[in-house]
Amino acid sequence: MPKPVVLVTSASGRIGKELVARLAADGRYTVRATSFSEGKADSLKALGADEVVQFDLNDDTTWDAALDGVSAVYSASLDPMLEGHLAFSKAMGERNDQIGHVVRVSCMGADTNTASYDADKHSSREGAGIPLMLQHYWWGEKSLIDAGLTVTVLRNNFFMNHLLKTDCDNIAAEGWFSNPLGNARNSFVATRDIAEAAFVVLTEGPEQHGNKFYDITGPEPQTMAEIAADLGKVMGKELEYRAQSMEDFENDFGATRAEFFEYLNNGFYCRCSPDFYNLTGHKPTSYYEYLTTEGASGETGLDELWQGNLWKKGEDAMADAAARSAR
Repeated sequence: MPKPVVLVTSASGRIGKELVARLAADGRYTVRATSFSEGKADSLKALGADEVVQFDLNDDTTWDAALDGVSAVYSASLDPMLEGHLAFSKAMGERNDQIGHVVRVSCMGADTNTASYDADKHSSREGAGIPLMLQHYWWGEKSLIDAGLTVTVLRNNFFMNHLLKTDCDNIAAEGWFSNPLGNARNSFVATRDIAEAAFVVLTEGPEQHGNKFYDITGPEPQTMAEIAADLGKVMGKELEYRAQSMEDFENDFGATRAEFFEYLNNGFYCRCSPDFYNLTGHKPTSYYEYLTTEGASGETGLDELWQGNLWKKGEDAMADAAARSAR
C-alpha cells in the first residue's frame, strides 16, 4: 500500500528542513519537498526527502505537480508572498476531497482577529492599529479556512536568531548588534521546536488537531543583554548589545516592520505558552540550547544564525506588500 504524501512548502527554510528530516526519519510518509531553485534539491534529498519539486507561489504552473496525490500540506511563506499564498489556498481548496489537513505557520497576534478583536485594546499605543504584518498572518490563515480546508495553525513567537541576522557581519567582525528592544522581554522560539510541533500535528492528524490554533513560544522571556550573553558565551567572545531608537530602526527597515517591533517592545510577546509542552511532552528549547545542540537536520542554532535573511538594512522588504494592502 502506498504511503500518504506530505507536501512540505518552503522546505529549505529553517523550519522546513527540520520538518523534512523528522518526517523522513519517521518513515510513514512519502515526503515531497518544494524548492524554488534547483540547487536546493540535493540538500533536501540528503535530509531524506523522497521527492523534490520546483515550486513558486507566484507561478501557478508549478502547483499541480506539487499537489498531485498529496493528502497533507505544511504551508509556510514569507510575508511579501502573501498574494501568492492566498491564490494557492484557493487551489488547495479545489482539492479538499484529497487534501485532508493543512498545517499553517503563522504568528502570535493573529489571534486578535479570531478572539475578542478590539483594535484599541490590542494596539501597542493609543491610536495605533493592529500591525499590518499581523493582519497578513490572519489573512493567510483565513484563506485556508475560507477554502474549506481542515487547518491547524501554529502561531509562533519571534524566531530565535531572526532579529540578529541583520547584524551578522557586525557580530562576527566587531562583536555587537543593535535593535530597539532593549530591556523588553520576549519568549523567542526555536525554529526546530516549530518543526517538532508541526511534525506532531501532522502525524497525529486532523482528527486530533484539525481546526485548532496553538501558540508556540520559548521557555522563558529574555532581554537583549541576556541574548547577547548567551550568544557571546557560545562564540567565546564578549558580545555587546547597542540600543537603537525606533526612529532609526524604522529608517533601516521601514514602517511596517517597525510597527510590528512595537509589539515586541511593549511585552506583547513576553508570554510563555504551554502549547508546545502539551503537544510534545517536553519543555521548549532555550536559546543557549538552540545555539549549542543539533536539530534533526544536523545543524546547531549557531550554524543557522549565518544563513539567509529577508531583512537587510536600508531596504524596506514590505514596501510593495504594504502598498498593495493600502489599495
